[in-house]
Amino acid sequence: MAVPTTTIGANPQFPGAVAQVFNPDQLIGGNFKLVTDTVTLGAGNLPRGAVLGQITASGNYILSVKSATDGSQVPSAILADATDASGGAVTTGVYLTGEFNVTALTYDATWTPATLKTALRPLDMFLKNVVSAVDPA
Repeated sequence: MAVPTTTIGANPQFPGAVAQVFNPDQLIGGNFKLVTDTVTLGAGNLPRGAVLGQITASGNYILSVKSATDGSQVPSAILADATDASGGAVTTGVYLTGEFNVTALTYDATWTPATLKTALRPLDMFLKNVVSAVDPA
């Protein structure tokens, strides 16, 4: 008589070997307390680590552009997960404070790392140049 096995989620109820590889994106650049929230992304298909600004009129967030005049010229959050709002506004997670690897951020060409660093510091978002732990080979 065979013993039936039941799989519950990702937890197999039988012996086996599973290999997983963790490949960090190195967005988080230190141990400063991360504070997260959910916001409405108004437009764009943006990757994790995009620097966002809030449009004053709608309250939606978009990629911050330094030369904008709609309120989004003030960077105020960093996108926590890749999000596609090209088809319309969607709710997504953002970081409101923390230490971030400046080389892992995505930002508009109107910004430079130095100007972003200064703009984000009052919000307790600190940008750091960190050394990568990725194998150089």
